[in-house]
Amino acid sequence: MNRAPYATHWEQSRGRFHAEPASATRSPFARDRDRIIHSGAFRRLRYKTQVFVAPDGDHFRVRLTHSLEVAQIARSLARALHLDEDLTEALALAHDLGHPPFGHSGEDALERAMAPWGGFDHNGHALRIVTKLESRYPGFDGLNLSWETLEGLAKHNGPIFEPGWALAGVDAAWPLDLTSHAGLEAQIAAIADDIAYDNHDLDDGIRAGLFSIEDITEEVPFVADCWAAVTRRWPGVSARRRLVPELVREQIGRMAADLLATTRDRLHEIDARSVADVRAAGRTLATLSPALAQEVRALKAFLRERMYRAPAVARLRDPSEAVVEGLFSALHADPARLPGDWAAACPLDEPTRARHVGDFVAGMTDRYALRLYEQLVGPSPLPREMVT
Repeated sequence: MNRAPYATHWEQSRGRFHAEPASATRSPFARDRDRIIHSGAFRRLRYKTQVFVAPDGDHFRVRLTHSLEVAQIARSLARALHLDEDLTEALALAHDLGHPPFGHSGEDALERAMAPWGGFDHNGHALRIVTKLESRYPGFDGLNLSWETLEGLAKHNGPIFEPGWALAGVDAAWPLDLTSHAGLEAQIAAIADDIAYDNHDLDDGIRAGLFSIEDITEEVPFVADCWAAVTRRWPGVSARRRLVPELVREQIGRMAADLLATTRDRLHEIDARSVADVRAAGRTLATLSPALAQEVRALKAFLRERMYRAPAVARLRDPSEAVVEGLFSALHADPARLPGDWAAACPLDEPTRARHVGDFVAGMTDRYALRLYEQLVGPSPLPREMVT
């Protein structure tokens, strides 16, 4: 595929921190994507919370399935804009690697626990994973990803002027130009994340019985309009199990079309002729139009109130945070209780000791965290059936 002049061109990559021979079969960005897929951190996403903790049912999304869905949307958008699809896919697949167990509840708990030593942030931790914590190669720590992939992971949500300690450490070793925007591939991966969770959380919320299609169409005009289009298109179909997925497809399609049109307009406005032009634009170029963005905000507000704050979800927030805080406290007080290699490598001095323990806790899956909590602390504050 011919790439646009404003795409990130792998032939002009700044390379890798540790020089390696080129692959005979893949571009550098395709190689990055493959390294991410084969990483232990990526596999652990299978058992990490997206919205529901240890969901009762095989059809609800977890971090791994969410990441795959983000990658599909991002890759399709990149193809339409003639960007580097491999780089876009790599960024989409890696964007959630840094999440600790139990989703945002776990992150909040780990941030509090580590506050005396610089805190915790999942984006900085993702960079720490791919540059330091993964240990799959004899010649270096981390995955030795290309500079452009690291830059995109760091800045996919925009420039960073006050990086936390984890990201600052990566940037000190290899500057990522944190105060500029990232290339379009990273911007597309970021908005594909929004498109995926807005629509798929709607699907999961209906499946879980947290709200009905009538509830959301009454409150969110965008969803009501898309639902009307779906039911007009399929007047003889009454089965909601078929129509709700069609609603999700309709919404994703409309968002994607709007995003592509808006992004092309913005690229034209700045006369973008290189990735340097994209980085220097001073604003995000890959975005929804103001009109659709306002409609989508209503969808986000509905999901926030009726799903993320729903009693069935909220009742697990405090127990989940207690598990993470309890594990950090127990292991920080006695690092000898860490598994062998982790215990042997634990520094003696702060803040590196606390951060080492934080790295271990952040890497846990939900189910491993629950089992280890029962071993080290006591009975789990979460429902017994979740400890499997």
